[in-house]
Amino acid sequence: MNATPASADDLIVIGKIVSVHGVRGDVKVYSFTDPIENLLSYKHWTLKRDGEVRQIELVSGRLQNKVLVAKLKGLDDREEARLLAGFEICVLRSLLPDLTDGEYYWYQLEGLKVIDHLGQLLGKIDHLLETGSNDVMVVKPCAGSLDDRERLLPYTGQCVLAVDLVAGEMKVDWDADF
Repeated sequence: MNATPASADDLIVIGKIVSVHGVRGDVKVYSFTDPIENLLSYKHWTLKRDGEVRQIELVSGRLQNKVLVAKLKGLDDREEARLLAGFEICVLRSLLPDLTDGEYYWYQLEGLKVIDHLGQLLGKIDHLLETGSNDVMVVKPCAGSLDDRERLLPYTGQCVLAVDLVAGEMKVDWDADF
């Protein structure tokens, strides 16, 4: 496991090591990819936690219930594997597959200004949440926003009218009083 030369801006978090699995050094991984097993298609991981950065190679992995179990190169001891719990799993942004028009990665949406159909600034997208029915945008107030309210908006075609990554804006059909 080595330090990585990649800039933090070039890395995207795609999962997190949550605990150990078994006695041979395997780790349980929570995946942020959809479907979750897509994380296993990335063989070289950059691990980050509290300013510490490590490079590691995925040897194998499998889906077990709603988590992945991964075997990492050079990791054969349960106690050594336990030390990796809490590390975020990152890959280079350039390795992510291209999306079709109208599709966006969450990292592209985070930080966009959210403007309602009346032209009022509701805030900026802080992060997104996955729910059973649809994803939800957490919109927090920012300089110039209509008020100091945090809003939860559904990331659906009915709510999201337009996304302009260049302008850093998202237009939504949303009642500011809701």
